[in-house]
Amino acid sequence: MTFYFYDLETSGFNPRAARIMQFAGQRTDLNLKPVGKPHNFYIKLTDDVLPDPDAVLVTGITPQKTRAEGITEAEFLRIFHEEIATPDTIFSGFNIVRFDDEFMRYLNYRNFYDPYDWQWREGRGKWELLDVVRMTRALRPVGIKWAYDSEGRPSNTLGLLTTVNKLAHENMHDALSDVNASIAVAQLLRAKQPKLFDYLFGMRDKSQVERLVKKGEPFVYTSGKYPSEFEKTTVVAMLADHPKKKAVLVYDLRHDPTPFLKMKPEELAKAWQWQEDPEALRLPVKTLQFNRSPAVAPLGVLKADDLNRLQLDQAQLKANRQKIQNKAFINNVLKALEISDELQQTRFIEDEQSVDSRLYDGFFGNADQNTMRAIRAAQPTEIPDFEPKLQDSRLKALLPLYQARNYPGSLDSAGRQWWAGHCHRLLVAGGEGSKLSQYFARINELKKQPQTTKEQKHLLKELELYGQNLAATY
Repeated sequence: MTFYFYDLETSGFNPRAARIMQFAGQRTDLNLKPVGKPHNFYIKLTDDVLPDPDAVLVTGITPQKTRAEGITEAEFLRIFHEEIATPDTIFSGFNIVRFDDEFMRYLNYRNFYDPYDWQWREGRGKWELLDVVRMTRALRPVGIKWAYDSEGRPSNTLGLLTTVNKLAHENMHDALSDVNASIAVAQLLRAKQPKLFDYLFGMRDKSQVERLVKKGEPFVYTSGKYPSEFEKTTVVAMLADHPKKKAVLVYDLRHDPTPFLKMKPEELAKAWQWQEDPEALRLPVKTLQFNRSPAVAPLGVLKADDLNRLQLDQAQLKANRQKIQNKAFINNVLKALEISDELQQTRFIEDEQSVDSRLYDGFFGNADQNTMRAIRAAQPTEIPDFEPKLQDSRLKALLPLYQARNYPGSLDSAGRQWWAGHCHRLLVAGGEGSKLSQYFARINELKKQPQTTKEQKHLLKELELYGQNLAATY
């Protein structure tokens, strides 16, 4: 068994629409000693995707750089599945579960690979390092220097952690530099707090998580959803099984549930949503998914000092737990979840019009899985021949995109015409409301901002030239 630490730099922040522009990774043994050489790839951005100018100012990676130095998504995935996603590999990194893993799933989906196999089959798994950092800070902080942001609030960003602990991190927001920094942070945690490190490594197994969570007892839970003033950590109790996921709904026992007990489902749903007003009443219920390597621990890990530091009152926790054992309240929360899910779906109506965004519409059947393997092995000119063999409508719609994005030279005249029309509809159609118009408008806004540096203005000029080329082509 080995770790594989990886990091991505992307063209934007939405995995449904943005693309991976850089992938880097390093394998280590379980003692965190590097094994073999690191991987570092740029991945070509295709003509039908515009980068987010804000993201490029962070990463410094332009579309032109990916075209000059990169490989196609299909080429990258061939290497990934042969050399990286080997049996017994535990994928790890900083904030991978909520960001990088999502991009990797969509990448596999778009290119006719199973979106999930790479992270669970043949002994593979995943382990979120950021939550290990958060729980270590909350429960066993001794021996490590902890960072604070410019406003004096606790911060666990990779850059600040490496800085205060004097760990090498030469080029923040370069994927390979961030990978090496993540390994250095993991080595620090393991050296200073080995018992907690090993415990959380064991808890990466979803069956272990489920066993702890479903004991019926309150437990410690560390998550980015909780406030930094309490070190992202609280004590929760299970309310109910999630009706649609391998997960449960948990209640944050730090909060008195009395105001919520008589609320109707519609009121609970509203209180569940993110609100701009920090004083607004918010339902302290969260979904805990077993397969996302959550940082959970039994209540017994809390020492007196921990309770004081995290501002947890045992009598209050016990009283609040008694109050939530209310069937009517639990049923109302489940109804509120249905309402919230419906509201969430409406937010992605625009995305759902694109087949690229429809990963979670369902799993692919065995017949389609076999055809997907054949497509990946086929000659580029043979790709269109597989359309009648595909059963899932998403795969039928992805097929011409897969060929055009990865093998543009294999397109016949009809294929080239179709691809040009596709890019025109995505980028140019709509006049002033088109994606290209919005892209240029954002570039101009960033140019005018006083904090934009000379180097960033150069990047914006590159982006402007890239957009102008697309406008002239399509």
